[in-house]
Amino acid sequence: MIYEKQINQRMKTEVLVIGGGSAGSMAAIASGKEGRKTLLVERYGFLGGTSTTILDTFYGFYIPGTQNKKVVGGIPDILLEKLNQRNAMLLRPNTYGAGTGVTYDPEILKVVWEEMMSEANVDVLLHSFVADVITEDKKIKGVIVVNKSGFTLIEADVIIDASGDADVTALAGYPFDGIGSHIPVQSLTTTFRIGNVDEQRTKLFTKNQMWDWMKQANQSGKYHLPREEGSVHITTLPGVMATNMVRLAIPDPTNIIELSKAEILGRRQALEYFRFMKDYLPGYENSVFLNFSTQIGVRETRRIIGEYTLTKEDVLEARQFEDAIVLCGAPIEDHHNQAGTKWEYLPDGKTYQVPYRSLIPKDSVNLLVAGRCLSATHDAHASVRSMGQCMGMGQAAGIAASLAVENNCRPMDINVKTLQQKLRNYGAILEG
Repeated sequence: MIYEKQINQRMKTEVLVIGGGSAGSMAAIASGKEGRKTLLVERYGFLGGTSTTILDTFYGFYIPGTQNKKVVGGIPDILLEKLNQRNAMLLRPNTYGAGTGVTYDPEILKVVWEEMMSEANVDVLLHSFVADVITEDKKIKGVIVVNKSGFTLIEADVIIDASGDADVTALAGYPFDGIGSHIPVQSLTTTFRIGNVDEQRTKLFTKNQMWDWMKQANQSGKYHLPREEGSVHITTLPGVMATNMVRLAIPDPTNIIELSKAEILGRRQALEYFRFMKDYLPGYENSVFLNFSTQIGVRETRRIIGEYTLTKEDVLEARQFEDAIVLCGAPIEDHHNQAGTKWEYLPDGKTYQVPYRSLIPKDSVNLLVAGRCLSATHDAHASVRSMGQCMGMGQAAGIAASLAVENNCRPMDINVKTLQQKLRNYGAILEG
């Protein structure tokens, strides 16, 4: 171990969560609420992951279609209530074909995540990256993280990999799909916000009209808009609009050289879309550019090979599972490498269940995952990766980790009925 002599700090915990995004934060909070000594490691100086660095809307809480049914509940509801109490959220019905979205203020959300961590007695280590893992007979004995203080070895009974990129799973040698497979991973997006927008005038055009204007702009030869679609929506702040338009494709977003190039190009693209918006869209004539997303948005990298792999057929046929831990009714929304986005919907009002086994790396001993690195095919992943479902997965993973510690067993061997009952006690929705 090359870090052996460089480790200058050692820590011990019962449950270790790597990644403080929607999945990891919810996993840590659930574990803490269950009474486990829990430590969360996050690479930024704040929590939230995609929810605070890139986006401002939770999708997946509600299904699209005529019913507008809520399908995610439990501890995530506490998060929404805290945002609501601060007047920092609003509901946007049937947004972009994905169902009602919960739009929030990302800056307030950072504080809400921290508040919930404190209430659950979770220890948080910020500005820290995973550097390596120590394994013994497939069991992860410890995780080495690096930060300004040097290298820290963290020993834990159960580890939850909520890194998004399955970093711990890959470092431990467990197999994964996604990057490097025959199907390209989804494209990346740099989001941005615009201020001083005349919201009344923005109602003079439709999404399809905006897309037509994008085509016209490209055909004029005066603009370069790689994606002739995308969305712009209201925020919790008056006169401020948020966008999702930029599209960049790279084979492996975990390749730091390619990711660095994508970050630079993404910002360049964003300014070109802003130029188009000022020139073409009513209400944007006097708008000002406010900010880029903290980093480029990554939709898909590694997906673990789990005890069960969720499939496209599971999604579109609304399949049910005995070990269900969260519901999903989101369409398959594949931001592929071409100019368009591929949408495939479930039957109206239907949902499928996500099985607990999809959170368990195959043949692992003390490892769980939560969030977009779950075990799913490319198509199924394009449905289940919404932040609402990531929170639901995190909630289940945190409780499952607690049960594994309590019963001194592998996460695979916990009583799933007990897990499901605990989820229901918190208010989780497991049946459609």
